Amino acid sequence: MELPNGVTGFYEGNDEPPKMDSKQLKTLCFNYVKTNSGKILEVWEPREGTNFFNIEVNIQDRLFHILLNEHYPLLAFASDVTFAQINFIDEPLLSELFSSSYNVLKAEDLNNPLFVDQINNLNKAEVAQIKYWKPQRIGDVIFNFWD
Repeated sequence: MELPNGVTGFYEGNDEPPKMDSKQLKTLCFNYVKTNSGKILEVWEPREGTNFFNIEVNIQDRLFHILLNEHYPLLAFASDVTFAQINFIDEPLLSELFSSSYNVLKAEDLNNPLFVDQINNLNKAEVAQIKYWKPQRIGDVIFNFWD
């Protein structure tokens, strides 16, 4: 998987990457949760130090997170999200729901090691952050806690 310029949220000068609108994500989540007797527990917008939306849900006594990169339509699911680690999981039913609007990433792909040739499209600011934070997995670049 080649990573697009700006995916980390870091950029140079006025070359800011595009921003995703969370309205569609929230609408899809609320509708799905409502029709499946679930509950949205928390919604975190990207803030300084993160580059993704994080919606924590409880559906039929299953807790998990729906993550969306702030700059690109890259979506993933996780069982646990902490500063030190995101545990990516697959949610086949939800993947189908979100795939019409987002590129739903598989846990296997997100857990793959990060290789130098995957960062060719990234800008200098992003490469500097990668050198500093030393992410091990592709998912750690797409969904990061860098400040």
